[in-house]
Amino acid sequence: MRWLALVFVALIVALQYPMWLGKGGWLQVRENDRELAAQRDTNAKLKARNDALDADVRDLKAGYEAIEERARAELGMIRHDEVFFQIERGGAGVKPADAAQSKAAKPK
Repeated sequence: MRWLALVFVALIVALQYPMWLGKGGWLQVRENDRELAAQRDTNAKLKARNDALDADVRDLKAGYEAIEERARAELGMIRHDEVFFQIERGGAGVKPADAAQSKAAKPK
């Protein structure tokens, strides 16, 4: 009778092994679910980037406003009838403290 119980236990273990550790088993399915979730996150980020690029392409094809905006921002272009003013901040020019001293030192 004891050997029959051992045979049944061995049979149960033999049937359970593929379910837990074999190809397509529970552990493999769990790992595949994790990989699938990570790939879905990556796909969502790439889709958002592609949608933004698609909108940019449609804007550039549709009209000149988007082209002009991009040329101004990236290339620093101005129209032929515009005047360009560049304001330097903290550059090599005269500092406010130096300007006050030079005004006080000039005779009137």
